[in-house]
Amino acid sequence: MKEKLEKIRQAALEKIAGSDALETLNEIRVAYLGKKGELTSVLKGMKDVSAEERPRVGQMVNETRAVIEAKLEETRAALAKKAREEKLRKEVIDVTLPAKKNNVGHKHPNMIALEEVERIFVGMGYEVVEGPEVEYDYYNFEALNIPKGHPARDEQDTFYINDKIVLRSQTSPVQVRTMEKGKLPIRVIAPGRVFRSDEVDATHSPSFHQIEGLVIDKGITFADLKGTLAEFARELFGEDTKVKFRPHHFPFTEPSAEVDVTCFKCHGEGCRFCKGSGWIEILGCGMVHPNVLRMSGIDPEEYSGFAFGVGLERIALLKYEIDDMRLLYENDIRFLKQF
Repeated sequence: MKEKLEKIRQAALEKIAGSDALETLNEIRVAYLGKKGELTSVLKGMKDVSAEERPRVGQMVNETRAVIEAKLEETRAALAKKAREEKLRKEVIDVTLPAKKNNVGHKHPNMIALEEVERIFVGMGYEVVEGPEVEYDYYNFEALNIPKGHPARDEQDTFYINDKIVLRSQTSPVQVRTMEKGKLPIRVIAPGRVFRSDEVDATHSPSFHQIEGLVIDKGITFADLKGTLAEFARELFGEDTKVKFRPHHFPFTEPSAEVDVTCFKCHGEGCRFCKGSGWIEILGCGMVHPNVLRMSGIDPEEYSGFAFGVGLERIALLKYEIDDMRLLYENDIRFLKQF
């Protein structure tokens, strides 16, 4: 038994001495000291040892275990120290080098303008809603009182996926979907990306953003629309801003109007920015057409409402005095960092 324990000790010490990795040491520990290790098998064989010899043999086993464990711990500490030194050598830091510049980004001017518009209307009790950019022809046209054959359906203006599906040309379909839910009264704005087959130039793009608003309730009049947009203009462009409504035509509103605001550069006196008129056009609006209400399941005899729509890029161009819409999309950091 003594010779067997001596062989186990010598074999274990030789393997430990030849180890060059912590993983190898763990394997040696399991092989000799684990539940199925060689020393454990010796202890299991104690039943075959006479009662007189058991204490001496047990002491020899414990001494062998202690020697192996001590050598394992010594080697583990040495290997860990070596690994740490190697890691420090590879990860050396030159504290004399200049620090890396931390470039912090910020919001796009479109997003800044959108958040300001949302803040204004949420403060007036409106809810922000969204809808799909790929839309059914019904929601994009028919439900907005634009029947088949109407010029707004011209393929030169709208991106058709097939005869029933289009890329939405305005966010008005979100208003229809909101009305169809039947939860009245309604006070919502619907911002989002829209698509039209326009040539790219300083004021046009095939993909841009709109913010449309809708109010449906009992007793809503054009006076409510005028007061809402006048307050919106004052919040956005300044307290002394005035609004002017010009008659217009939209298929989904009746009566309809385009809205101008006094130039916030010259305060209505006339300048280069407003081309000498003192006024700047910002949006279109009107009272929701009875046909639109009826197609959405709302009784036009009981309820009325108004709607309006403004281009987000137009607000950004005006507010930040940008003269070319393309600058918003070119991702030139020299331009964007100004905001």
